[in-house]
Amino acid sequence: MNISIIVAVAKNNVIGKDNQLIWHLPVDLRRFKCLTMNHFILMGRKTYQSIGKALPGRTSVIITKQKNFVAENCWIVHSIENAIKLAKDDSEIFIIGGDSIYRQSIEYVNKIYLTKVDADFDGDVYFPEIDFSKWSLVESQTFQPDDKNKYPYKFLTYQKNA
Repeated sequence: MNISIIVAVAKNNVIGKDNQLIWHLPVDLRRFKCLTMNHFILMGRKTYQSIGKALPGRTSVIITKQKNFVAENCWIVHSIENAIKLAKDDSEIFIIGGDSIYRQSIEYVNKIYLTKVDADFDGDVYFPEIDFSKWSLVESQTFQPDDKNKYPYKFLTYQKNA
């Protein structure tokens, strides 16, 4: 089973502000949907609240310390470990945020799908520092802005070294 992080990060490591995405890259949203469809997606409560609903075609698992938190069409657990156990039969589990969940899950993760947005943004949520010397870049695609995607960006895929 692969346990993967999927994230879009600005040059300055920002991933959000005021519990929202900062930029709009439709191509990245399509990539996210394509990769995560028919899989478990694990997220923190704030990430779920920023999305506002369970995403269709995926099994949403919310990790929260709030014992009485309820979300329609979602599983609620109280630790990364319990979320992984719940999704254990999936071929690939996706960690979709936020920063605290990324930090807590990195020791379990063996793949990172990183969209690197080539711009700096003002934000209040940052992707944790990763020691990429422990990872191998297995795929890289670079794109320039176009009429629908305002910023240059890269799709990078990393595999944890054995």
